[in-house]
Amino acid sequence: MREKNAPKLSQKAYESFTYHLSMRDLRAGQLISQRELVSLTGLPLGAIRELIPRLEAEGLIRTIPQRGMTIAEVEPKLVKDAFEFRLFLEIQAVKYFTKHASDKLVGELLNETKEIIALCEVEGSSDITNSNLITDAQTVDWKLHEQIIKTLNNKIIMDAYRVNAIKLRLIKLEQTSITQTNVISTMREHLDIINAVQLRNPAAAEREIVKHIEKARLRALTN
Repeated sequence: MREKNAPKLSQKAYESFTYHLSMRDLRAGQLISQRELVSLTGLPLGAIRELIPRLEAEGLIRTIPQRGMTIAEVEPKLVKDAFEFRLFLEIQAVKYFTKHASDKLVGELLNETKEIIALCEVEGSSDITNSNLITDAQTVDWKLHEQIIKTLNNKIIMDAYRVNAIKLRLIKLEQTSITQTNVISTMREHLDIINAVQLRNPAAAEREIVKHIEKARLRALTN
């Protein structure tokens, strides 16, 4: 019974670990022990021990003998590599998405983006102070990019993209995430992408997503 349940617990441990990364409970370069991960995730030590090789293989942690583990350090090379990988995948994916995404999905993404922009305009400021609105905007942001990749229906690509997305969320979260100062501009960049998709214009969609990702990369490198 223990062996049957072990993979499921290990997956839960992985999901909990990545959740706490996104919530900033774990920081780049932080030293943490297995026992601390047990406490953080609420899962047994066995599940944590099974989790560690996966995290090491994905480059999310590094084991230090006799000391514990460190969360991946954010270095300029990691920033460069992570954004290059994202750009490489999303350029191809958005062209496929433009041709094959359903009108229903595109319309849903368009309406969600327009709703965020409208709510921001109600705030009447370039600095949005409504934390719930910023959180909703971040969810809309991630959803667009995830849907673009999911449309490929390729598990290998989706898994690789997921791991890279975790690293991107670890990189200077304050610069690469939606913030009160960039929420409106980010949503308008999304609107440009979606409008190109709605017109079924792959070349235009590619241009817009390249501009969008490059702006996110520059924020990460200059802050």
